[in-house]
Amino acid sequence: MMYDICHSPVTLSTPEALDEWNGMIRAFLAHGTATPTHLGAVLSSHPDFAMGHAARGLFSLMLGRAEMVSVAHEAARHAREAQAATSLTHREALWVKALEHWLDGRPSGAVAAMECALDAHPADTLSAKVSHAIRFILGDAAGMRRSIERVLEAHGSDHACRGFALGCHAFALEETGDYDRAEAAGREGLLLAPDDSWGLHAITHVYDMTARPDMGIKLIESHVNAWDHCNNFRYHVWWHKALLHMDQGEMDVALGLYDAQIRADKTDDYRDISNATSLLVRLELEGIDVGPRWEELADLAQNRTDDGCVVFADLHYMLALTGADRGEAKDAMTQRFAKDAANTGEMPQRYADPGVAALSGLNAFAEGRYDAAFGDLIAARPAMQSIGGSHAQRDVFERITIDAGLRAGRYDQTEAVIQDRLARRAGRRDRFTNTRLATIDQARRIPAQ
Repeated sequence: MMYDICHSPVTLSTPEALDEWNGMIRAFLAHGTATPTHLGAVLSSHPDFAMGHAARGLFSLMLGRAEMVSVAHEAARHAREAQAATSLTHREALWVKALEHWLDGRPSGAVAAMECALDAHPADTLSAKVSHAIRFILGDAAGMRRSIERVLEAHGSDHACRGFALGCHAFALEETGDYDRAEAAGREGLLLAPDDSWGLHAITHVYDMTARPDMGIKLIESHVNAWDHCNNFRYHVWWHKALLHMDQGEMDVALGLYDAQIRADKTDDYRDISNATSLLVRLELEGIDVGPRWEELADLAQNRTDDGCVVFADLHYMLALTGADRGEAKDAMTQRFAKDAANTGEMPQRYADPGVAALSGLNAFAEGRYDAAFGDLIAARPAMQSIGGSHAQRDVFERITIDAGLRAGRYDQTEAVIQDRLARRAGRRDRFTNTRLATIDQARRIPAQ
Protein backbone atom coordinates (compact mmCIF):
# COMPACT_ATOMS: atom_id res chain seq x y z
CA MET A 1 0.00 0.00 0.00
CA MET A 2 1.30 3.43 -0.95
CA TYR A 3 0.82 6.59 1.12
CA ASP A 4 0.53 10.10 -0.27
CA ILE A 5 1.86 13.37 1.12
CA CYS A 6 -1.23 13.54 3.35
CA HIS A 7 -0.03 10.40 5.19
CA SER A 8 -3.04 8.57 3.74
CA PRO A 9 -3.28 5.29 1.78
CA VAL A 10 -3.96 5.19 -1.95
CA THR A 11 -4.42 2.20 -4.25
CA LEU A 12 -1.87 3.33 -6.81
CA SER A 13 0.74 0.87 -8.00
CA THR A 14 3.63 2.90 -9.41
CA PRO A 15 5.89 5.61 -7.96
CA GLU A 16 5.20 7.72 -11.06
CA ALA A 17 1.44 7.67 -10.43
CA LEU A 18 1.99 8.52 -6.78
CA ASP A 19 4.17 11.47 -7.78
CA GLU A 20 1.39 12.74 -10.07
CA TRP A 21 -1.20 12.27 -7.32
CA ASN A 22 0.96 14.16 -4.86
CA GLY A 23 1.43 16.86 -7.49
CA MET A 24 -2.34 17.06 -7.87
CA ILE A 25 -2.81 17.41 -4.11
CA ARG A 26 -0.29 20.21 -3.84
CA ALA A 27 -1.64 22.02 -6.89
CA PHE A 28 -5.21 21.73 -5.61
CA LEU A 29 -4.26 23.08 -2.20
CA ALA A 30 -2.44 25.98 -3.89
CA HIS A 31 -5.27 26.67 -6.39
CA GLY A 32 -2.75 25.94 -9.10
CA THR A 33 -3.35 25.55 -12.81
CA ALA A 34 -1.65 22.15 -12.81
CA THR A 35 -4.41 20.40 -10.81
CA PRO A 36 -6.27 18.87 -13.80
CA THR A 37 -3.01 18.01 -15.57
CA HIS A 38 -1.77 15.93 -12.65
CA LEU A 39 -5.16 14.30 -12.10
CA GLY A 40 -5.45 13.47 -15.80
CA ALA A 41 -2.05 11.79 -15.70
CA VAL A 42 -3.09 9.67 -12.71
CA LEU A 43 -6.32 8.53 -14.37
CA SER A 44 -4.52 7.85 -17.64
CA SER A 45 -2.12 5.43 -15.97
CA HIS A 46 -4.65 4.09 -13.45
CA PRO A 47 -8.14 4.22 -15.06
CA ASP A 48 -9.47 2.05 -12.23
CA PHE A 49 -8.49 4.55 -9.51
CA ALA A 50 -11.90 5.29 -8.03
CA MET A 51 -10.77 8.15 -5.80
CA GLY A 52 -9.30 9.92 -8.82
CA HIS A 53 -12.63 9.75 -10.62
CA ALA A 54 -14.41 10.92 -7.48
CA ALA A 55 -12.00 13.85 -7.25
CA ARG A 56 -12.77 14.79 -10.83
CA GLY A 57 -16.48 14.75 -10.06
CA LEU A 58 -16.21 16.73 -6.83
CA PHE A 59 -13.93 19.32 -8.41
CA SER A 60 -16.43 19.69 -11.28
CA LEU A 61 -19.31 20.35 -8.89
CA MET A 62 -17.27 22.97 -7.06
CA LEU A 63 -17.27 25.01 -10.28
CA GLY A 64 -21.00 25.72 -9.79
CA ARG A 65 -21.86 25.48 -13.49
CA ALA A 66 -24.80 23.52 -14.90
CA GLU A 67 -22.79 21.91 -17.69
CA MET A 68 -20.33 20.46 -15.17
CA VAL A 69 -23.04 18.40 -13.49
CA SER A 70 -23.01 15.93 -16.39
CA VAL A 71 -19.22 15.70 -16.08
CA ALA A 72 -19.65 14.88 -12.40
CA HIS A 73 -22.23 12.19 -13.21
CA GLU A 74 -19.82 10.65 -15.71
CA ALA A 75 -17.04 10.71 -13.11
CA ALA A 76 -19.36 9.05 -10.59
CA ARG A 77 -20.14 6.29 -13.08
CA HIS A 78 -16.44 5.62 -13.64
CA ALA A 79 -15.85 5.69 -9.88
CA ARG A 80 -18.57 3.11 -9.26
CA GLU A 81 -17.22 0.88 -12.01
CA ALA A 82 -13.74 1.10 -10.53
CA GLN A 83 -15.13 0.39 -7.07
CA ALA A 84 -16.80 -2.77 -8.35
CA ALA A 85 -13.63 -3.96 -10.05
CA THR A 86 -11.03 -3.19 -7.38
CA SER A 87 -10.60 -3.14 -3.63
CA LEU A 88 -10.79 0.39 -2.19
CA THR A 89 -9.46 1.82 1.02
CA HIS A 90 -12.02 3.24 3.44
CA ARG A 91 -10.94 6.78 2.51
CA GLU A 92 -11.34 6.12 -1.21
CA ALA A 93 -14.82 4.63 -0.73
CA LEU A 94 -15.83 7.71 1.26
CA TRP A 95 -14.78 9.96 -1.61
CA VAL A 96 -17.04 8.01 -3.97
CA LYS A 97 -19.86 8.31 -1.43
CA ALA A 98 -19.22 12.06 -1.09
CA LEU A 99 -19.67 12.56 -4.83
CA GLU A 100 -22.89 10.53 -4.84
CA HIS A 101 -24.29 12.55 -1.91
CA TRP A 102 -23.64 15.84 -3.69
CA LEU A 103 -25.15 14.57 -6.95
CA ASP A 104 -28.22 13.54 -4.94
CA GLY A 105 -28.62 17.16 -3.85
CA ARG A 106 -27.00 16.79 -0.45
CA PRO A 107 -23.67 18.60 -0.39
CA SER A 108 -23.81 18.38 3.40
CA GLY A 109 -23.59 14.60 2.92
CA ALA A 110 -20.40 15.12 0.96
CA VAL A 111 -19.04 17.13 3.88
CA ALA A 112 -20.01 14.34 6.29
CA ALA A 113 -18.16 11.79 4.15
CA MET A 114 -15.03 13.94 4.19
CA GLU A 115 -15.27 14.28 7.95
CA CYS A 116 -15.50 10.48 8.24
CA ALA A 117 -12.32 10.24 6.19
CA LEU A 118 -10.68 12.68 8.59
CA ASP A 119 -11.77 10.57 11.56
CA ALA A 120 -9.54 7.79 10.26
CA HIS A 121 -6.84 9.99 8.71
CA PRO A 122 -6.65 13.39 10.49
CA ALA A 123 -3.47 14.23 8.54
CA ASP A 124 -5.43 14.04 5.26
CA THR A 125 -5.12 17.66 4.14
CA LEU A 126 -6.83 16.89 0.84
CA SER A 127 -10.05 15.72 2.48
CA ALA A 128 -9.84 18.61 4.94
CA LYS A 129 -9.57 21.09 2.06
CA VAL A 130 -12.55 19.56 0.24
CA SER A 131 -14.65 19.70 3.41
CA HIS A 132 -13.52 23.32 3.84
CA ALA A 133 -14.42 24.17 0.23
CA ILE A 134 -17.90 22.65 0.33
CA ARG A 135 -18.66 24.26 3.68
CA PHE A 136 -17.58 27.57 2.11
CA ILE A 137 -20.12 27.06 -0.67
CA LEU A 138 -22.77 26.35 1.97
CA GLY A 139 -21.84 29.38 4.07
CA ASP A 140 -20.83 27.25 7.06
CA ALA A 141 -18.04 29.34 8.59
CA ALA A 142 -18.34 27.78 12.04
CA GLY A 143 -18.15 24.32 10.49
CA MET A 144 -15.04 25.29 8.53
CA ARG A 145 -13.38 26.28 11.77
CA ARG A 146 -14.43 23.16 13.70
CA SER A 147 -13.27 20.92 10.88
CA ILE A 148 -9.78 22.31 10.44
CA GLU A 149 -9.15 22.80 14.16
CA ARG A 150 -9.76 19.15 14.94
CA VAL A 151 -7.04 18.03 12.49
CA LEU A 152 -4.41 20.71 13.06
CA GLU A 153 -2.57 18.64 15.65
CA ALA A 154 -2.07 15.93 13.03
CA HIS A 155 -0.42 18.51 10.77
CA GLY A 156 2.81 18.79 12.70
CA SER A 157 6.03 20.46 11.67
CA ASP A 158 6.99 17.40 9.60
CA HIS A 159 3.79 17.46 7.52
CA ALA A 160 4.38 18.53 3.92
CA CYS A 161 1.02 20.32 3.83
CA ARG A 162 1.04 22.04 7.22
CA GLY A 163 1.24 25.49 5.61
CA PHE A 164 -1.92 24.85 3.60
CA ALA A 165 -3.75 23.60 6.69
CA LEU A 166 -2.79 26.81 8.46
CA GLY A 167 -4.11 28.77 5.48
CA CYS A 168 -7.50 27.06 5.86
CA HIS A 169 -7.42 27.74 9.59
CA ALA A 170 -6.60 31.41 8.94
CA PHE A 171 -9.58 31.79 6.65
CA ALA A 172 -11.92 30.01 9.05
CA LEU A 173 -10.70 32.20 11.91
CA GLU A 174 -11.26 35.34 9.83
CA GLU A 175 -14.76 34.32 8.78
CA THR A 176 -15.67 33.70 12.43
CA GLY A 177 -14.31 37.10 13.50
CA ASP A 178 -11.08 36.03 15.22
CA TYR A 179 -8.98 38.49 13.26
CA ASP A 180 -5.74 38.60 15.25
CA ARG A 181 -5.39 34.81 15.32
CA ALA A 182 -6.33 34.64 11.64
CA GLU A 183 -3.53 37.02 10.70
CA ALA A 184 -1.02 35.08 12.79
CA ALA A 185 -2.05 31.70 11.37
CA GLY A 186 -1.95 33.04 7.82
CA ARG A 187 1.51 34.54 8.28
CA GLU A 188 2.86 31.29 9.73
CA GLY A 189 1.28 29.32 6.89
CA LEU A 190 2.89 31.49 4.24
CA LEU A 191 6.32 30.85 5.71
CA LEU A 192 5.76 27.11 5.24
CA ALA A 193 3.85 27.27 1.95
CA PRO A 194 4.85 30.47 0.11
CA ASP A 195 2.55 29.53 -2.79
CA ASP A 196 -0.59 29.25 -0.63
CA SER A 197 -2.88 31.78 -2.26
CA TRP A 198 -5.75 30.79 0.06
CA GLY A 199 -3.71 31.65 3.13
CA LEU A 200 -2.54 34.93 1.63
CA HIS A 201 -6.11 35.77 0.73
CA ALA A 202 -7.22 34.96 4.28
CA ILE A 203 -4.88 37.63 5.64
CA THR A 204 -6.14 40.03 2.98
CA HIS A 205 -9.66 39.41 4.28
CA VAL A 206 -8.47 40.36 7.77
CA TYR A 207 -7.20 43.70 6.51
CA ASP A 208 -10.45 44.29 4.59
CA MET A 209 -12.61 43.52 7.62
CA THR A 210 -10.47 45.61 9.98
CA ALA A 211 -10.14 48.65 7.69
CA ARG A 212 -6.39 48.44 7.09
CA PRO A 213 -6.25 48.75 3.30
CA ASP A 214 -2.65 49.90 3.22
CA MET A 215 -1.49 46.71 4.90
CA GLY A 216 -3.61 44.57 2.57
CA ILE A 217 -2.17 46.21 -0.54
CA LYS A 218 1.37 45.83 0.80
CA LEU A 219 0.74 42.15 1.59
CA ILE A 220 -0.49 41.37 -1.91
CA GLU A 221 2.29 43.29 -3.62
CA SER A 222 5.01 41.69 -1.48
CA HIS A 223 3.80 38.11 -1.90
CA VAL A 224 3.29 37.83 -5.66
CA ASN A 225 4.63 34.26 -5.63
CA ALA A 226 1.69 33.21 -3.50
CA TRP A 227 -0.86 33.89 -6.19
CA ASP A 228 0.58 34.57 -9.64
CA HIS A 229 0.79 30.81 -10.30
CA CYS A 230 -2.93 30.37 -9.68
CA ASN A 231 -5.81 29.39 -11.86
CA ASN A 232 -8.52 32.05 -12.06
CA PHE A 233 -8.20 32.50 -8.30
CA ARG A 234 -5.54 35.10 -9.13
CA TYR A 235 -8.30 37.33 -10.48
CA HIS A 236 -9.92 37.13 -7.06
CA VAL A 237 -6.70 38.37 -5.47
CA TRP A 238 -6.66 41.29 -7.92
CA TRP A 239 -10.30 41.92 -6.91
CA HIS A 240 -9.27 42.12 -3.27
CA LYS A 241 -6.57 44.61 -4.19
CA ALA A 242 -9.15 46.73 -6.04
CA LEU A 243 -11.42 46.77 -2.96
CA LEU A 244 -8.52 47.87 -0.78
CA HIS A 245 -7.74 50.72 -3.16
CA MET A 246 -11.42 51.72 -3.09
CA ASP A 247 -11.26 51.91 0.69
CA GLN A 248 -8.42 54.39 0.24
CA GLY A 249 -10.59 56.43 -2.12
CA GLU A 250 -8.60 55.38 -5.19
CA MET A 251 -11.52 54.58 -7.46
CA ASP A 252 -9.48 55.09 -10.62
CA VAL A 253 -6.97 52.47 -9.52
CA ALA A 254 -9.78 49.99 -8.82
CA LEU A 255 -11.31 50.57 -12.26
CA GLY A 256 -7.88 50.21 -13.86
CA LEU A 257 -7.41 46.85 -12.13
CA TYR A 258 -10.81 45.77 -13.42
CA ASP A 259 -9.75 46.31 -17.03
CA ALA A 260 -6.14 45.18 -16.80
CA GLN A 261 -6.49 42.15 -14.50
CA ILE A 262 -9.90 41.21 -13.13
CA ARG A 263 -11.49 40.94 -16.58
CA ALA A 264 -8.28 40.29 -18.51
CA ASP A 265 -9.89 37.00 -19.59
CA LYS A 266 -13.57 37.27 -20.45
CA THR A 267 -14.54 33.99 -18.79
CA ASP A 268 -18.00 33.09 -17.54
CA ASP A 269 -16.77 31.22 -14.48
CA TYR A 270 -19.17 32.37 -11.77
CA ARG A 271 -16.33 33.35 -9.48
CA ASP A 272 -14.92 35.64 -12.15
CA ILE A 273 -18.37 37.08 -12.82
CA SER A 274 -18.91 37.68 -9.12
CA ASN A 275 -15.57 39.52 -8.88
CA ALA A 276 -16.50 41.72 -11.81
CA THR A 277 -20.14 42.47 -11.04
CA SER A 278 -19.60 43.19 -7.37
CA LEU A 279 -16.73 45.57 -8.12
CA LEU A 280 -18.75 47.47 -10.72
CA VAL A 281 -21.67 47.78 -8.30
CA ARG A 282 -19.38 49.10 -5.56
CA LEU A 283 -17.94 51.65 -7.97
CA GLU A 284 -21.38 52.76 -9.13
CA LEU A 285 -22.53 53.18 -5.54
CA GLU A 286 -19.61 55.59 -5.16
CA GLY A 287 -20.82 57.59 -8.14
CA ILE A 288 -18.34 56.21 -10.68
CA ASP A 289 -19.51 55.85 -14.28
CA VAL A 290 -18.37 52.38 -15.37
CA GLY A 291 -19.36 52.96 -18.98
CA PRO A 292 -20.26 49.99 -21.20
CA ARG A 293 -18.60 47.36 -19.00
CA TRP A 294 -21.94 45.86 -17.97
CA GLU A 295 -22.74 44.70 -21.49
CA GLU A 296 -20.02 42.06 -21.66
CA LEU A 297 -21.04 40.63 -18.28
CA ALA A 298 -24.74 40.66 -19.13
CA ASP A 299 -24.09 38.80 -22.40
CA LEU A 300 -22.58 35.98 -20.33
CA ALA A 301 -25.07 36.16 -17.47
CA GLN A 302 -28.16 35.88 -19.67
CA ASN A 303 -26.90 32.46 -20.74
CA ARG A 304 -26.92 31.42 -17.09
CA THR A 305 -30.50 32.18 -16.10
CA ASP A 306 -31.29 28.45 -15.94
CA ASP A 307 -28.14 27.33 -14.10
CA GLY A 308 -29.59 27.00 -10.61
CA CYS A 309 -26.44 25.52 -9.05
CA VAL A 310 -25.47 28.13 -6.45
CA VAL A 311 -27.58 31.04 -5.17
CA PHE A 312 -24.43 33.12 -4.69
CA ALA A 313 -23.61 32.74 -8.38
CA ASP A 314 -27.13 33.51 -9.57
CA LEU A 315 -27.39 36.70 -7.54
CA HIS A 316 -24.20 37.96 -9.16
CA TYR A 317 -25.56 37.05 -12.58
CA MET A 318 -28.56 39.15 -11.64
CA LEU A 319 -26.27 42.09 -10.84
CA ALA A 320 -24.99 41.87 -14.42
CA LEU A 321 -28.51 41.67 -15.84
CA THR A 322 -29.71 44.66 -13.84
CA GLY A 323 -26.53 46.58 -14.64
CA ALA A 324 -27.26 46.27 -18.37
CA ASP A 325 -31.06 46.27 -17.90
CA ARG A 326 -31.73 42.99 -19.68
CA GLY A 327 -35.45 42.82 -19.02
CA GLU A 328 -36.29 39.41 -20.48
CA ALA A 329 -33.33 37.74 -18.81
CA LYS A 330 -34.21 39.34 -15.47
CA ASP A 331 -37.74 37.99 -15.78
CA ALA A 332 -36.43 34.53 -16.67
CA MET A 333 -34.15 34.54 -13.64
CA THR A 334 -36.99 35.65 -11.37
CA GLN A 335 -39.27 32.89 -12.67
CA ARG A 336 -36.58 30.25 -12.26
CA PHE A 337 -35.86 31.34 -8.67
CA ALA A 338 -39.55 30.93 -7.86
CA LYS A 339 -39.57 27.47 -9.46
CA ASP A 340 -36.44 26.32 -7.62
CA ALA A 341 -37.73 27.72 -4.33
CA ALA A 342 -40.77 25.45 -4.60
CA ASN A 343 -38.61 22.32 -4.65
CA THR A 344 -37.19 20.47 -1.68
CA GLY A 345 -33.52 20.02 -0.87
CA GLU A 346 -30.52 21.88 0.46
CA MET A 347 -30.08 24.26 -2.47
CA PRO A 348 -33.81 24.85 -3.13
CA GLN A 349 -34.09 25.86 0.54
CA ARG A 350 -31.54 28.58 -0.12
CA TYR A 351 -33.43 29.75 -3.20
CA ALA A 352 -36.56 30.03 -1.05
CA ASP A 353 -34.76 31.95 1.69
CA PRO A 354 -32.93 34.21 1.13
CA GLY A 355 -32.79 33.83 -2.66
CA VAL A 356 -36.23 35.01 -3.76
CA ALA A 357 -36.27 38.09 -1.53
CA ALA A 358 -32.68 39.02 -2.36
CA LEU A 359 -33.28 38.73 -6.10
CA SER A 360 -36.42 40.86 -5.83
CA GLY A 361 -34.51 43.47 -3.85
CA LEU A 362 -31.71 43.70 -6.40
CA ASN A 363 -34.23 44.16 -9.20
CA ALA A 364 -36.13 46.82 -7.26
CA PHE A 365 -32.93 48.72 -6.50
CA ALA A 366 -31.94 48.76 -10.16
CA GLU A 367 -35.38 50.11 -11.05
CA GLY A 368 -35.17 52.91 -8.48
CA ARG A 369 -37.82 51.40 -6.18
CA TYR A 370 -35.67 51.93 -3.14
CA ASP A 371 -38.24 51.43 -0.41
CA ALA A 372 -39.27 48.07 -1.88
CA ALA A 373 -35.62 47.15 -2.40
CA PHE A 374 -34.80 47.91 1.23
CA GLY A 375 -37.74 45.85 2.45
CA ASP A 376 -36.80 42.84 0.34
CA LEU A 377 -33.11 42.99 1.16
CA ILE A 378 -33.79 43.39 4.87
CA ALA A 379 -36.02 40.31 4.68
CA ALA A 380 -33.23 38.35 2.98
CA ARG A 381 -30.46 39.60 5.22
CA PRO A 382 -30.69 37.16 8.18
CA ALA A 383 -30.08 34.14 5.93
CA MET A 384 -27.62 35.66 3.47
CA GLN A 385 -24.62 33.79 4.89
CA SER A 386 -26.24 30.54 3.74
CA ILE A 387 -25.69 31.45 0.08
CA GLY A 388 -21.96 30.92 0.59
CA GLY A 389 -19.03 33.13 -0.18
CA SER A 390 -17.18 35.26 2.33
CA HIS A 391 -18.16 38.30 4.39
CA ALA A 392 -16.18 40.45 1.94
CA GLN A 393 -17.98 38.97 -1.06
CA ARG A 394 -21.45 39.26 0.44
CA ASP A 395 -20.70 42.83 1.48
CA VAL A 396 -21.87 44.02 -1.93
CA PHE A 397 -25.39 43.05 -0.88
CA GLU A 398 -24.91 44.84 2.45
CA ARG A 399 -23.88 47.99 0.60
CA ILE A 400 -26.87 47.82 -1.73
CA THR A 401 -29.16 47.32 1.27
CA ILE A 402 -27.68 50.31 3.07
CA ASP A 403 -27.84 52.58 0.03
CA ALA A 404 -31.42 51.48 -0.65
CA GLY A 405 -32.33 52.48 2.90
CA LEU A 406 -30.61 55.84 2.54
CA ARG A 407 -32.36 56.60 -0.73
CA ALA A 408 -35.67 55.52 0.75
CA GLY A 409 -35.18 57.82 3.74
CA ARG A 410 -35.22 54.97 6.27
CA TYR A 411 -32.39 56.41 8.31
CA ASP A 412 -32.94 54.71 11.66
CA GLN A 413 -33.26 51.24 10.17
CA THR A 414 -30.32 51.85 7.85
CA GLU A 415 -28.15 53.04 10.71
CA ALA A 416 -28.95 49.80 12.54
CA VAL A 417 -27.72 47.82 9.52
CA ILE A 418 -24.55 49.91 9.38
CA GLN A 419 -23.89 49.34 13.08
CA ASP A 420 -24.43 45.61 12.70
CA ARG A 421 -22.04 45.54 9.75
CA LEU A 422 -19.55 47.54 11.81
CA ALA A 423 -19.78 45.10 14.72
CA ARG A 424 -18.79 42.26 12.40
CA ARG A 425 -15.78 44.30 11.38
CA ALA A 426 -14.37 44.58 14.89
CA GLY A 427 -15.82 48.09 15.20
CA ARG A 428 -13.30 49.47 12.74
CA ARG A 429 -14.80 52.00 10.38
CA ASP A 430 -13.96 51.77 6.72
CA ARG A 431 -14.54 54.46 4.13
CA PHE A 432 -18.00 53.12 3.29
CA THR A 433 -19.10 53.27 6.93
CA ASN A 434 -17.83 56.82 7.36
CA THR A 435 -19.48 58.18 4.23
CA ARG A 436 -22.85 56.52 4.90
CA LEU A 437 -23.00 57.59 8.54
CA ALA A 438 -22.12 61.12 7.40
CA THR A 439 -25.02 60.97 4.94
CA ILE A 440 -27.41 60.01 7.74
CA ASP A 441 -26.04 62.72 10.00
CA GLN A 442 -26.48 65.30 7.26
CA ALA A 443 -30.03 64.16 6.51
CA ARG A 444 -31.01 64.45 10.17
CA ARG A 445 -29.64 67.96 10.44
CA ILE A 446 -31.57 69.31 7.49
CA PRO A 447 -35.06 69.26 9.13
CA ALA A 448 -33.64 70.88 12.25
CA GLN A 449 -32.24 73.73 10.20
